[in-house]
Amino acid sequence: MVFWVKTPILLQILIPNVTWRKKSLEKVIFLTFDDGPIPIVTPAILEILKKFNAKSTFFCVCENVIKNRNIFDKILEDGHSVGNHTFNHLNGGLTKTKDYISNVSECSQYVNSKLFRPPYGRLRWLQKRFLKKHYDLIYWDVLSWDFDSNITKEKCLKNVLENSKSGSIVLFHDSIKSEPLVLYALPRVLEHFSELGFTFQKL
Repeated sequence: MVFWVKTPILLQILIPNVTWRKKSLEKVIFLTFDDGPIPIVTPAILEILKKFNAKSTFFCVCENVIKNRNIFDKILEDGHSVGNHTFNHLNGGLTKTKDYISNVSECSQYVNSKLFRPPYGRLRWLQKRFLKKHYDLIYWDVLSWDFDSNITKEKCLKNVLENSKSGSIVLFHDSIKSEPLVLYALPRVLEHFSELGFTFQKL
């Protein structure tokens, strides 16, 4: 799957039956964070969200949940929602369907959620057909690119500010690789859109 900052409408049409964004007449943005929870980064994100009374959704890799159960519990205690992001960040396009489904199911024993986001956005047709029966498949329409060490933190911020609109599902990461960009961009995104009258809700 090729990645864009703003997911093209054509791609959203070509990959149906998943949630790319939420239709809303209200000024609301849905912030999401993939790959955690981990020490330092996830707690820092939680503190930033709390300052702006913002709720969001964390798509958790189960290996990290097991290692950092206290941080996972804090996500829920703070009123955010969580989603399944496989047990160990599997690429569906490179994994046999039986193995992939088993991996997702194993994660569900620790992450109790009807929300699922495939790592890299990659799913085979049979994987998608099975998972759709059990989960809401959540994708995104704005990608911050906070995972790319080749872009500046200012560019990461610009990606979100210039492409988000009411109903957008914005993808950040709570990972070591993303730490400098997400911790720079997130408070500025929250401040900017809060001043415009937006709220931030969980899925």
